[in-house]
Amino acid sequence: MLYVGIDLGGTGIKAGLITEDGTILAQADCPTGVERGHEAVIADMAKLALTVIEKGGKTLDDVKSIGIGLPGVQDPRTGHVPFCTNLYWHDVPVIELMNKYIDKPIYFDNDATVAGLAESVAGVSAGVKNSVFITLGTGVGGAIIIDGKPYSGANGVGSEVGHMITVIDGEPCTCGNSGCWERYASATAIIRMGREVAEKKPAGSIARAVGGDLSRITAKTIFDLAKEGDPDATELFNRYVYYLCVGIVNIINCVDPEVLVIGGGVSKAGDFLLNAVRAKLPSMVFYKAMPYARIELATLGNDAGIIGAAMLGR
Repeated sequence: MLYVGIDLGGTGIKAGLITEDGTILAQADCPTGVERGHEAVIADMAKLALTVIEKGGKTLDDVKSIGIGLPGVQDPRTGHVPFCTNLYWHDVPVIELMNKYIDKPIYFDNDATVAGLAESVAGVSAGVKNSVFITLGTGVGGAIIIDGKPYSGANGVGSEVGHMITVIDGEPCTCGNSGCWERYASATAIIRMGREVAEKKPAGSIARAVGGDLSRITAKTIFDLAKEGDPDATELFNRYVYYLCVGIVNIINCVDPEVLVIGGGVSKAGDFLLNAVRAKLPSMVFYKAMPYARIELATLGNDAGIIGAAMLGR
């Protein structure tokens, strides 16, 4: 059987016709246009689903189900999205509205969850029953895969690893708490820490790298300087790796996955980041005489959303 996966973002919608093993047969995309309201957006998702089926030379009878990954939480009891900030959605009956256009089983989950599922089916953790995926970007998202299936908890809000509190009375988070992991392990966190250093050292290397315009500091700015051996950037990078490993160790202690996959924009630092994490973790894991999760970089990139969404129905 075939599956349709839909990756719903704040600016764009992507859809794909996907095989049982996660191979993409056809793709299509369109702007989201969130200002039009949820009904118009869902109508476009349905149109894209039908488009990719046609582009793939198939019919709706060839498709088992349609899956959707979206940047919010879902209620598995109602089929509603109770809250989705980027889309300005509140209590949207996604499954009911999709079924107005397509009479097929509809599944949906958080975008980080489906990306982690994609990696477990067709990516770096393929063939592994239990894995965890973390995405390091503006925030920190996560996916917990148990026995090959995404685990989102009793109420659909599980795997929000970015909001583990890792620093007591730490940096205020957008969620309302303080000290959340994403305030220390995201790209946003690296930028904040970089600006703090540059403000204290206006003639230092970080400030010079951006011509004195601190708004131009990115995670790549810090990583590139650290690769060159710059002392300030290296100290900052090492601090970031420590905070990142604090959260990873918490996940290992609680879930004990076989593989932990790092994705998102920060993962583009590649082996420089991966090797640093692998070097730091052994001193932090609890059971030092036992094996623990293999740490890997995600491999599917922008295709993870549609592949993982499709696999929700598998």
